[in-house]
Amino acid sequence: VQLQASGGGLVQAGDSLRLSCVASGRIFRFDSMGWYRQAPGKERELVAVINSGGTTAYADSVQGRFTLSRDSAKNTMYLQMNSLKPEDTAVYYCNADRPVYYVGDTIHADRDAWGQGTQVTVSS
Repeated sequence: VQLQASGGGLVQAGDSLRLSCVASGRIFRFDSMGWYRQAPGKERELVAVINSGGTTAYADSVQGRFTLSRDSAKNTMYLQMNSLKPEDTAVYYCNADRPVYYVGDTIHADRDAWGQGTQVTVSS
């Protein structure tokens, strides 16, 4: 499945952004889906994840500020980011682990899928 991430931008500290991740197919099963980010010179880190049961988990650094949600009817996953800080500056990627999905009437199963990334820059 192809994932298309969008919604990044340049904001000031304290502002909000909502990232979107649209899947090219109708995902009806997955092990997990989530958002990762990678800041310059740093490794990619997990920000938020949802498992197949709908349980979400967050990195300590974003707990209480970020919210992951899914709209399966729209094949879209969101990351609502509030109270943004300069240290949230990074490229944000969406991921689907072992997605099973339909494209038309054809079922597909992938091992892994990544979106292309969307830049979030928070100025102080």
